[in-house]
Amino acid sequence: MTATLPDLTLRPLDSRDSIEALTALLHASYASLAAQGWNFTAVDQSVQTTRERVAAGQAFVAVTGEGAMVGTVTIAPPKQVDGRYLGDPVPDCYTQPDTAILAQLAVHPSCRGLGVGERLMDLAEDWARAQGYAQVALDTAVPAEALRRRYERRGYALIGDVQWAGKTYRSVLMRKALNDVVKELSA
Repeated sequence: MTATLPDLTLRPLDSRDSIEALTALLHASYASLAAQGWNFTAVDQSVQTTRERVAAGQAFVAVTGEGAMVGTVTIAPPKQVDGRYLGDPVPDCYTQPDTAILAQLAVHPSCRGLGVGERLMDLAEDWARAQGYAQVALDTAVPAEALRRRYERRGYALIGDVQWAGKTYRSVLMRKALNDVVKELSA
């Protein structure tokens, strides 16, 4: 039996969407990473943390025809040089005026392997291009080799590393240069 992509709508998160449901999606999506001993923020973040993270940028969701959220990503403007990012000092690559920051990429386990994550990343990168950003940066756990390879296939390159306070792993910082062409979103 081959899995097929469910009837999905990809769209910006809006005020009708439940932040509680979004938080539950993040927890379910990151549970496999937690099982490997990696305490990513989204593993157990509070509803308030989810609210703050999506408010800092533009969140997108993948929603089934039945209305269930099965994927999400957040893309945000650069952070303040003297600011904090989830309680830690902000890495230099996250403060560059031409760099958007990708975070909270999550796909429900029942929809993995169907291209949902790639479509969400396309949408986030297109948003960044449309806003005039030349680059997108992100971070992920050093030991999460599959995630790092996924980002590398999309054109993200390693640019450094960071040890976030309280994390059980060191993170790699990655960045992708965006071209000037904005992809047309399929209808």
